[in-house]
Amino acid sequence: MPPLVVAHRGASAHRAELTFAAFELAITQGADGLECDVRLTADGHLVCVHDDAVDRTSSGTGLVSRMTLAELSELDFGSWRDGEHQPVLTFDALLELLVASRPDLTLFVESKHPARFPGRIEAAVGAALRRFGLSKPETKDEARVVLMSFSTLAVRKLREQAPRLPTVQLIEKMGEQGRDGWLPPWADHTGPDVELLRLDPGYVERSREQGHDTYVWTVDSAEDVEFCRDLGVRFLATNSPIRTREHLSGARATAAQLG
Repeated sequence: MPPLVVAHRGASAHRAELTFAAFELAITQGADGLECDVRLTADGHLVCVHDDAVDRTSSGTGLVSRMTLAELSELDFGSWRDGEHQPVLTFDALLELLVASRPDLTLFVESKHPARFPGRIEAAVGAALRRFGLSKPETKDEARVVLMSFSTLAVRKLREQAPRLPTVQLIEKMGEQGRDGWLPPWADHTGPDVELLRLDPGYVERSREQGHDTYVWTVDSAEDVEFCRDLGVRFLATNSPIRTREHLSGARATAAQLG
């Protein structure tokens, strides 16, 4: 089975990252899933911003955690990328897009850490998912939301907020404890970056033997797409869903010709 294509911060190779336009385009490009980062504003609203500060991706400066939603809403999050004004995207607005989209679309939600509001972010995510009726699927395979973080404590708190939803433990380096594919009991899947996986390709199979599928970021080149597909990676986070789908289709066509 080919990997599922997850739009990393939306179709961020084509639109300003984590904007409504980027996620709309990702859906149009046929992404199986959308990936977003969430942070908490000073007045308790979840917004989709990757960095702790808005300087890189907006017309303003300052820390997200020290700004109100009203202050963030005055900024332009799109013109830096493609000349088109885009307001800050709230998590609620992204959830509205999700529930209005096709039913097989999955949202991967990353709780960003370190953060000024540890614990409160995860509680706010859980509350939002409950409001939208997304926290209690019949089975994890039917879930429309997957929760994840680099912080093991955050993943645990996310699990406490929504026990029926699958979780991903994102990893930046391979610790000795995790080399055999082990994860803490509150994590369902593992999430290495593609460069880490190239250093240890056998990690995917060892994780599978422990009962964990693999989510890999950020996979854009044809070589990386084919590498992950051949290893049996389940989720590919990519900045360009349409190009990654083309890479996968081309690889399948080549395999069919050879087989």
